[in-house]
Amino acid sequence: MNSVRRAGARDIPAILDLLVQVDMVHHNGRPDLFKGPATKYSAEELERILADEETPVFVCTDEQDRVLGHGFCMIQHSGGQLMQEHTTVYIDDICVDEAARGQGVGRALYEYILAFAREKGAYNVTLNVWTCNPGAMAFYEKLGLTPYKVGMEKIL
Repeated sequence: MNSVRRAGARDIPAILDLLVQVDMVHHNGRPDLFKGPATKYSAEELERILADEETPVFVCTDEQDRVLGHGFCMIQHSGGQLMQEHTTVYIDDICVDEAARGQGVGRALYEYILAFAREKGAYNVTLNVWTCNPGAMAFYEKLGLTPYKVGMEKIL
């Protein structure tokens, strides 16, 4: 049975491997923007992220505690002159290892993050998804997420 927990330093090598997988999905979809193969964080940066309460990272593991996927989050506080004050849990990245896809790992991570957000009193959970990743878009829609803003571009 898979389980989800807060990531720790022992998970860094597996997280780095997953970050390369994420990068390659984006590189294959938008090689004009993503270099590939690369990771967006170094091991040292991951240590700092994992230690910060405002940037929780969760991992889904199998019975042998092997990492099958990760979910990077950021706790964001908004409000001011125009916007209502609220707390958002922003999902910066969910990745399921290619060998574990279709086994409920992504759903388990997402549901764990939802429970975490509720515990923190968050108003909502948000994320961004690249249009070059239709599998991820379909996955998030299946989980009940809906678009709330759209980014657009004109390549020159």
